[in-house]
Amino acid sequence: MHLIDLIARKRDGGRVTPAEWRTFAVDYAAGHYPDYQVAALLMAIFFRGLDDEEGYALMEAMLTSGGRLDFTGLGRPVIDKHSTGGVGDKVSIPLAPMIAACGVAVPMMSGRGLGHTGGTLDKLEAIPGFNTRLSLAEAKAQVERIGCVLIGQTAEIAPADKKLYALRDATATVEAIPLIAASIMSKKMAEGLNGLVLDVKTGAGAFMPEMDRALTLARTMIAIGERQGCPTVALLTSMEHPLGVACGNALEIEESLDILRGAGPTDTREVTLALGAEMLLLAKVAPDRGAARAALEETLSDGRALAKFREIVVAQGGDPRVVDDPQAVLPKAREQVVVFATRSGIVQRVAPRVIGRGIIALGGGRTTMEDAVDPSVGFRILVRPGQHATRGQPIATIYARDAAGVEAGKACIAEAIVIGEEAFEPAKLVSHRVSAEGVQEL
Repeated sequence: MHLIDLIARKRDGGRVTPAEWRTFAVDYAAGHYPDYQVAALLMAIFFRGLDDEEGYALMEAMLTSGGRLDFTGLGRPVIDKHSTGGVGDKVSIPLAPMIAACGVAVPMMSGRGLGHTGGTLDKLEAIPGFNTRLSLAEAKAQVERIGCVLIGQTAEIAPADKKLYALRDATATVEAIPLIAASIMSKKMAEGLNGLVLDVKTGAGAFMPEMDRALTLARTMIAIGERQGCPTVALLTSMEHPLGVACGNALEIEESLDILRGAGPTDTREVTLALGAEMLLLAKVAPDRGAARAALEETLSDGRALAKFREIVVAQGGDPRVVDDPQAVLPKAREQVVVFATRSGIVQRVAPRVIGRGIIALGGGRTTMEDAVDPSVGFRILVRPGQHATRGQPIATIYARDAAGVEAGKACIAEAIVIGEEAFEPAKLVSHRVSAEGVQEL
């Protein structure tokens, strides 16, 4: 197959057949197409889109290009969660051990930073020794043994998507709904799941800032899941400002541990519990949402979730001391500088995209596929939109590796955090629940 023919056809608004997608996925995974041609195809898709059948065919082609996990006979439900990406979104890290502590298997496959958003794998790898690169056999054995694994996409699972994922990040084609849906669902359907919960971000820091596009993305992924025989539910959650306080890889591990100890920022905790309740309902281990939340909160209060996270860290080669003393174990930025409010008033915005780009500027993210990530850098954002701030009050802390990073961080905070006079109501944290039955406003 000549890829240039698909590029031209898609550029002109034509359709790609399922057979052509299957050939493309196999050949691209085998290295038969140069990245510059695939980048052109991605851009054509970005502008021309894919219809529902094309999108499903692309997902299925990527899914069948690799291997799958099989948990037949495991004896417990297998459920996962996926976020479409945000700034400060570390929910997967405390959520997975909480769900596993409730007796549900969680083969959580996550990604690296994409565009302005952070990646769960980069955060986990801030823990010295933590290995996210397990084989399918190793991942399956760990789930069978301790009920949870936190891994990246292996070379065995949807190998075409693994290459496309990195290329989308480097070619500004991340936001295309068909590409997001096909990428996420090809990986998730390879996990052998009995149910999937999606955290679809909306607002200023989301890939889909507009509510209608976020709902379209949610419906698209739910339709794929249901067609694959995997019950799928989505919650729409706000990314109008960074989630929690910590933004940056090592900093977000610390905040995740705070959540696992029953503390942490209210918004991070609430999103974690809301998603976790949906997971337990899909697993059919709780009769209703109230009971599901109570079960999750009990794993925090009695220490089972924290103990499960320690098990995961040990199983994946990480330093278990991080659970008890993260400050002593996690990498530390050489420079730490507090930024103070220059005026009194109401916080009008904390721009998540600006914060996300600021982390990249500090070295905590990637601008090319080959970039190394400094896990120590980032920000603690100490104010929220709608909150009153007083002149001289700390509004953020910058964590940087050098003086230049501090200056870049100051410029980022000055742009991201705006204080003014207007009072307003912040966006609802969890706004909609979407399922095969329809959309429910919460």
